[in-house]
Amino acid sequence: MPVTAPSFIADFDSASAMTRALARFLRGQDFPRLGTPHGLGRLIPLANVLPEPLRDQVYIWSGWREAVPPAQLGEIDLFEINQYVTGEYPERQYRAVAVGSANGAAVHLLAALGVPWLGQTWLVPVQRSGVHPDEMADDMEWAREPGRTLLEANPDWQLHHMHDPNQDRLMVQRMIYFRVKQRVLGAHYRRFLQERLEPGGTIFMIECERRWPVVRVGERHFFQPGAIGGATPEEYIEGSSAVADYLRRYGSHLRRWDPGQPDEEQPEAEWGFEPALRSDAERFAEEHGFRLRRIVFREPEDLSRPVADLHRWWLRERGLPADRLIGESFIMLEPWWILRTGSVPWWSLFSVERSAQRLEAYLGREAYDEVFLMLFPHGIEGAGFAPVERWRRVLDLARVRGGFLGLEEDKYPKDFAGLARYHDDLRETITERHPLPSALGLRELDDWLAQSAGRYEIRVEEAVGTGR
Repeated sequence: MPVTAPSFIADFDSASAMTRALARFLRGQDFPRLGTPHGLGRLIPLANVLPEPLRDQVYIWSGWREAVPPAQLGEIDLFEINQYVTGEYPERQYRAVAVGSANGAAVHLLAALGVPWLGQTWLVPVQRSGVHPDEMADDMEWAREPGRTLLEANPDWQLHHMHDPNQDRLMVQRMIYFRVKQRVLGAHYRRFLQERLEPGGTIFMIECERRWPVVRVGERHFFQPGAIGGATPEEYIEGSSAVADYLRRYGSHLRRWDPGQPDEEQPEAEWGFEPALRSDAERFAEEHGFRLRRIVFREPEDLSRPVADLHRWWLRERGLPADRLIGESFIMLEPWWILRTGSVPWWSLFSVERSAQRLEAYLGREAYDEVFLMLFPHGIEGAGFAPVERWRRVLDLARVRGGFLGLEEDKYPKDFAGLARYHDDLRETITERHPLPSALGLRELDDWLAQSAGRYEIRVEEAVGTGR
């Protein structure tokens, strides 16, 4: 029976949502309303009937409701997250277990293999107000003492304070984004691997090598200006015409941000992998006779193309048509229905121009009869944002039909009710059904990887000194 998530981590975040999506799949369940029946999950179906300013406030205060009062940070044991994660998965033996970076395409790979994922990075939202969303340096200074308090209570973790006024402008008005990365497996992950991983089984390390300029605030404490999405690191630090236009449109008193001068690079706060965890996992694998394999890539979306191609190959191997692609967005995921409808998954990071270009380039090489897209509503048209019209051009590449799933086009990107509608719309729009297949074998995966050598911007390699 799944355990309750700790109150100090965000439900409405990549690692939490992807854990729920994969765990529900392994329990034979789909993923309606992002798997969140409470909080924002109850409010979002009603959001679109409200005037636009009230929709913003519902979104802002729903996020604040998940946030932790700063006075409670010293009482948090971050390893409670691991206890929750390991309790989400069915109590059975697994041939493999994945550890590491959050990634939507990886969710589909692991669902196909029938194996769980133990995440490294989590969001601890912290309540705060009174700092303007565009004053990055003020946000960093405000969080200095709360960050020290959290880290003193959790010496095996590091803190990446991420502040993104471009995409998270609504949420950062009332909360701080503390992303925490664990540097060791910890007791709960170790116990799970010892008890649930078959003797001689495989540990997959999911390693996104994306790094970002940061300001070192203290020991194990980094401030990250901005995040992967529509704007580049340089635009957050130095500005650009697109940033100036965005700030002007949203009535800011600034025309560029001033986060201070970054003094080093660190793994990107949300998606990047901290290598200290791999070192601990290698020691654990060698000690217990497990095989450790690394899946390494630079950009989060680098996994999207190989995972899509793998699913297309797998459908054809099973004698099924492979001519429908479903494009997912951020935490809008449906691994159960992807397999049930015989569709190919494509995961996009966000609804930004770079993500649109990636999918457009893929569809230019790989033709599909049907293309359906979900668009995650951030509520903000930031620098690099791709509007509905841009995504319609992507849909035009479908040979037979294409469309949006759950999208109320005239309200996007404030189409918050779409976070509930996409699931029902997928089931109603795509009526084809297939039995869920048996899990893809590790040998089948290796055969496909051998056939595909050199085609993708990923590496799958054996860690030295592990296994038997």
